[in-house]
Amino acid sequence: MSTRPDPLRTAFALALAAAVSLGLARFSYALLLPPMRADLGWSYLTAGTMNTVNAAGYLAGALAMPRALARWDARRLMLAGGWVAAVALALHGLAPGDATLYALRFLAGLASAASFVGGGLLAARLAANPASGGRAGLVLGLYYGGTGLGIVACAVLLPPWLDNAGSVGWRGAWGLLAVGASVANALCARGTRALSAPAPTASARGPAPLRSLAFGLAGYLCFGLGYIGYMTFIVTLLREQGLGSGVIAGFYALLGCGVVASSWLWAGLLQRHRGGVPMAWLNGLLAVATALPVLSPHPVAVFASGALFGAVFLSVVASTTALVRHNLPPAAWASGISAFTIVFAAGQIIGPSGVGQVADGPGGLARGLLLSAGVLAIGAVLALGQRPLPAR
Repeated sequence: MSTRPDPLRTAFALALAAAVSLGLARFSYALLLPPMRADLGWSYLTAGTMNTVNAAGYLAGALAMPRALARWDARRLMLAGGWVAAVALALHGLAPGDATLYALRFLAGLASAASFVGGGLLAARLAANPASGGRAGLVLGLYYGGTGLGIVACAVLLPPWLDNAGSVGWRGAWGLLAVGASVANALCARGTRALSAPAPTASARGPAPLRSLAFGLAGYLCFGLGYIGYMTFIVTLLREQGLGSGVIAGFYALLGCGVVASSWLWAGLLQRHRGGVPMAWLNGLLAVATALPVLSPHPVAVFASGALFGAVFLSVVASTTALVRHNLPPAAWASGISAFTIVFAAGQIIGPSGVGQVADGPGGLARGLLLSAGVLAIGAVLALGQRPLPAR
């Protein structure tokens, strides 16, 4: 890898891959869910299952990535995933029914995994570049914080469109997201031209010691189970509580800004600790953020929840890359990052449909989100059990 490009500028370009793979391809769904549910007559279970299928696609992609990274350059996989995701988003608006939407949500998840895992590996290598100096935690945070750029773009673009486009405006909204993804992909490709992570030779590859990372993986599984319920249903809950479109757009924009700010907020924490302490703190804060809008629908509580959740949740993802980078040799980074991504995706498969099923019963969405908060709290306790691995 060349040391000439500025690491922070390159990290900003890499962040656009995260903006597409998670911000536009996944988290836009929360804003589109209310009009889609009204137009298509979905139950909460069906609405949650759409995100479960998306997570299943993400899991399939994560499972395939170790073998793909053994054959192709990580940057090529990242960009290919981003462009496939853009096409899938455009096709969402043309889907004739639920079956097609399920297939497209799966495809978007598959492509997102290729983009996100490939970008994560490039970010880890960029952080290890001597030119990054003592800013490795910030480099990782900038990449994962890029998801916030996608969330802010959704908050700016989608509510005005949906307010003026009628009951089927959600179809055109997917097209807007596809255009945004295409622009981000082009800028990412241009800004990361100096990066490469070629497929290693067989002798340079190594497995990650998963048994030694068991507590970290368990805490991360709880993160995947818990956070996705919030990101799937929070906008629907706020609409049920009577908050208007302007307030909800402001809430979602604040959440996205929190994600971007998290790059700086937690960089030192990720850099200082080699074990599970960062994940434990962050999961605990997410549990509080998830419970706040359930305990009080007051706008102050709602905005505090969005700011805190945004400032924390992608840093949990960054903490796993930091854990891998601190404890494993470079030859095992790809398998380590893929292992955490697989656990993450498995949690997301169960989370949305589980919360949706609970929400269809007594207590509604409030009960479902409290369940998510409880799972996140359990994840915080489990992560505390992750100790640093012996130095190699």
